[in-house]
Amino acid sequence: MPRLYLLLGGNLGDRVLYLQQARAGIAKRIGILERSSSLYETAAWGNTEQPAFLNQVLEVQTELSPEQVLQDINMLEQELGRVRLEHWGARVIDIDILFYDDLVLQTQRLTIPHPQLHLRRFTLLPLAELAPELVHPVLGKSISTLLVDCPDELEVREFGAGSFDAS
Repeated sequence: MPRLYLLLGGNLGDRVLYLQQARAGIAKRIGILERSSSLYETAAWGNTEQPAFLNQVLEVQTELSPEQVLQDINMLEQELGRVRLEHWGARVIDIDILFYDDLVLQTQRLTIPHPQLHLRRFTLLPLAELAPELVHPVLGKSISTLLVDCPDELEVREFGAGSFDAS
């Protein structure tokens, strides 16, 4: 089964609860949750005049196509109350596809690997916790190398015991 890496994030309401609900929805709809990173708290990126985010990366095995994964995560975000009002705006939940095996895909609706993951410390740090040697199929560098080279200087700190026991 293909291996999928997803980034969860949110900065409104009960952030921990929304991440828990997202994980449960992903396990129900997308595939088998193999591992998850710790929770990380990060200052807002892009539009910085908003509350801090909690982020987490999940490793999932799925039988779904990338397009089906996107459709299901968009439905899950909507069910959890996500409203898209502004680019990089505050939100209860955001779920991004980071990698789908070593697939390189660019369509009007979907780009894999995520086109900005190498520029975002809040993505690379939890991803490096799970898969430091994973090689970006376009950039040809490991996640640990991308983290060292990342130009993003926003503080990203571990939030607490946020790991998910997949058993």
